[in-house]
Amino acid sequence: MSSLTQLGARQLRERFVAGDVGAREIVADHVDRAGEYDSQIGAFLEIYADEAFRRAEELQKRRDGGEPLGKLAGVPISIKDVLCHRGHVTSCASRMLAEFRSPYTATVIERLLAEDAIVLGRTNMDEFAMGGSTENSALGRTCNPWDRERVPGGSSGGAAASVAAGFCPLAVGSDTGGSIRQPAAYCGVSGLKPTYGRVSRYGLVAFASSLDQVGPLARSAEDLALALEVLAGYDRRDSTSAPREVPGYLERLGAVASESRPLEGLRVGLLEGQLENVSGEIRESVTRAADTLVSLGATMESVELPHAEYGVATYYLIAPSECSSNLARYDGVRYGLRVESPDDPEGALVGMYRATRSAGFGAEVKRRIMLGTYALSAGYYDAYYLKALKVRRLIAQDYQSAWERVDILLGPTTPSPAFRLGELLDDPLELYLQDLFTVTANLAGVPALSIPAGLSDGRLPVGVQLQGRPFEEDVLLRAAFWFQQATDWHERRAEIS
Repeated sequence: MSSLTQLGARQLRERFVAGDVGAREIVADHVDRAGEYDSQIGAFLEIYADEAFRRAEELQKRRDGGEPLGKLAGVPISIKDVLCHRGHVTSCASRMLAEFRSPYTATVIERLLAEDAIVLGRTNMDEFAMGGSTENSALGRTCNPWDRERVPGGSSGGAAASVAAGFCPLAVGSDTGGSIRQPAAYCGVSGLKPTYGRVSRYGLVAFASSLDQVGPLARSAEDLALALEVLAGYDRRDSTSAPREVPGYLERLGAVASESRPLEGLRVGLLEGQLENVSGEIRESVTRAADTLVSLGATMESVELPHAEYGVATYYLIAPSECSSNLARYDGVRYGLRVESPDDPEGALVGMYRATRSAGFGAEVKRRIMLGTYALSAGYYDAYYLKALKVRRLIAQDYQSAWERVDILLGPTTPSPAFRLGELLDDPLELYLQDLFTVTANLAGVPALSIPAGLSDGRLPVGVQLQGRPFEEDVLLRAAFWFQQATDWHERRAEIS
């Protein structure tokens, strides 16, 4: 790995702005690394090499001319293939949209470009963000850079793998039930799901609209803070966007009263009940992380979320129901794939709908559409969907009660390290249970992040999860930042050859 591909986003930006390195050199190193190794990993669906070099030339001219540069000047970034980017294919890793070119650009991409980031390409994902392994992509699977026989997690598996493999220092993904945090944990990187409404969803292809949230993946909490400063903020084009001020996340990382005890006064709630459902190496990593936070000045107490055990069942009623509604738009009429079937006994139009959706959607997407349609159907709505909404309210109330006692919650991100490719493909229920610890943050709309906190006996990354009060990402990021100042798990790198 070259010296440039080992640097974080903030370091790269500082070196470029200072004139120590050129923008073209930065892009060349990252494109070359992806070109050499991504055939083994499968993180990218498409690399925009020519476009990236043109942008590098523009930035170089601006820097040499003494013009002011943005917060991400010269930083290569990957974009999950669920965010619209005008003129580019946005396929959601589905046959349904394999050739769909976006007519407009998502707000988050506009904000990245406005701060002089360089979009390197679009990354692979589970089809329409439905899955936890990036094996459900219709366009090829992604492997974990730490072990190519293991999954990278999902649905933002390509995004996490692109950072872990050194193809880019920063990635943008989406998280509906853990789709940023789970792959971050499996791939040994840091990943943040912001508060619902903190980051615009305009231009994000919808899966479950009350749960989806865009967020960054990076090697460190410091780079997550830098990215969130750019991504966050009110957007009038998104009706769910919160009109809240965006704080200086980077500046707040180091705002401490005591350098020796930087987390003095922080109250941490340890979710001890979750440690009963994890592997020994996950339990050890969470316990060790708790000790580290205490050594930095935080106080620790045991906290429970009583209704969290119903999180997976609740999520897998609400998310498929919203998916059933959102994916009804893919009918072969307006855009995307169209497959004619004039001989259908119910008529050409019904035949076209049937043939298009049968050919365009993969097995997991069909499964979730059917689950959601059933839960919303007459006679079952009250028993399933409405009841799930009531439990969702109870889960949110559990968090509100916890915030009366603590400032953040600490627990595992996943029940175990990354599993083997193909291991859970025939067991969707077991795959859904990989989201056991992540779905409740989406149901309650609270911010949550995963950071590296250990290695398993098999030398696979282990992540721990921090969850916080709504719109208090700065508190989470500060805790994660000082944890990473005291440990070096985030500096460990996957070895690719």
